[in-house]
Amino acid sequence: MKWTWVLVAVLLSFGGLSLGKESLDFPEYDGKDRVHDLNAKNYKSVMKKYDVMVVYYHDHPGSSRVAQRQFEIEEMALELAAQVLDEFDDEDIGVGLIDAKHDKVVAKKLGLDESDSVFIFTDDEVIEYDGEFAADTLVEFIYDVLEDPVEIIDNSRELKGFENIEEDIKLVGYFKSHKSEHFEAYADAAEEFHPHIKFFATFSPKIAKALELKLNEVDFYEPFMDDPVVIPGKPYTEDELVDFIEDNDRPTLRKLQPHNMYEIWEDDVDGEHIIAFAEEADPDGFEFLEILKQVAEDNTDNPDLSIVWIDPDDFPLLLPHWEKTFGIDLSSPQIGVVDADDADSVWLDMDDGDDLPSVDELEDWIEDVLSGKIDPDDDDDDDDDDDDDDDDDDDDDDDDDDDDDDDDDDDDDDDDDDDDDDDDDDDDDDDDDDDDDDDDDDDDDDDDDDDDDDDDDDDDDDDDDY
Repeated sequence: MKWTWVLVAVLLSFGGLSLGKESLDFPEYDGKDRVHDLNAKNYKSVMKKYDVMVVYYHDHPGSSRVAQRQFEIEEMALELAAQVLDEFDDEDIGVGLIDAKHDKVVAKKLGLDESDSVFIFTDDEVIEYDGEFAADTLVEFIYDVLEDPVEIIDNSRELKGFENIEEDIKLVGYFKSHKSEHFEAYADAAEEFHPHIKFFATFSPKIAKALELKLNEVDFYEPFMDDPVVIPGKPYTEDELVDFIEDNDRPTLRKLQPHNMYEIWEDDVDGEHIIAFAEEADPDGFEFLEILKQVAEDNTDNPDLSIVWIDPDDFPLLLPHWEKTFGIDLSSPQIGVVDADDADSVWLDMDDGDDLPSVDELEDWIEDVLSGKIDPDDDDDDDDDDDDDDDDDDDDDDDDDDDDDDDDDDDDDDDDDDDDDDDDDDDDDDDDDDDDDDDDDDDDDDDDDDDDDDDDDDDDDDDDDY
């Protein structure tokens, strides 16, 4: 299991805890090291000290500064959790680290095969934590682990509390007493799914009548369903109960929550999830959630349909990531189909939230998704087509550029020829003009010489007269 989505959430959870008012008793890390580095030499002795051991089997951070920083944040979350759990009176709870590179032998002996995961070791079982890596969420989950697998309903107030649970799978059975062999089989089955599925029981005929339960009968409630399914074949063995639950543990409508977010995401249907975002506290979100509940109730017998509801209020730090990844606006309800591996998605057009789809419209859209008419992988094909079109456009542009360049070169050559011709003509004209000028100069010089000679002759004649 990877914690990339919630790395920032861990940072913020520390900020909220450390900045809390003293009167609210929010813990601040006291600086004491409580988290153990488990290795082949010490893991047995350390784990024997505690009734419950929380183990983070982590990848080796190596020399990467980012990986080292991430591991420091995760270790700090565990230190804060260990500090809070240290004050728990009923059980001694320890927290430890196992390095996937240096302590593979220890991991193998403990039966750990998936790194970057948190495991809770109790007396007789190992429970994997598939939730947000934050101190408060982890501590809450551990408290749930420490609760009894079966909660007993004794009065009307506890019955009301049972009826108010709608976001989780729950079972309730009516038995004669704690010592009933049928109750013991029920309790053993509960341990197999604890704390992920909630088990209730009553020994009161009055409560059983209110729940319409017969003796040794167990009802199975899907999330958000008013009417239960009566498990057939009472009285049941442990194996019969386990088999029925495993066959029905993927609800038609289920809520993604901090403590189960990875568990749900890994439980995709044919590599896809139908995701619905709806803020329950918002009027539009509440209305859309009611539509989803009706769709789920109408299609509860369809094993291929499972809608994951996400309330944005539960994951404020992930909203920008989801909006960017899916290209949607989470200020209004949204529903789409998402590829579980690469997050490609197709979303129902809600007309900018003006009108929510009716139950029939939503069921038609879901039918298209389940039949493959709407497929997030088609988005990849569209991207490829766009790339091809871009390449063609580039080629056309290159051809046009080449043609333009050739035309320009031809024009330049013509211009050069014209210029050369003009220059030659100009040179010829200049030469002719120069020749004419020279001839004129020669004529002028000859005339001047003749005049001078005549003058000289006249002077000579004058001299002769004297």
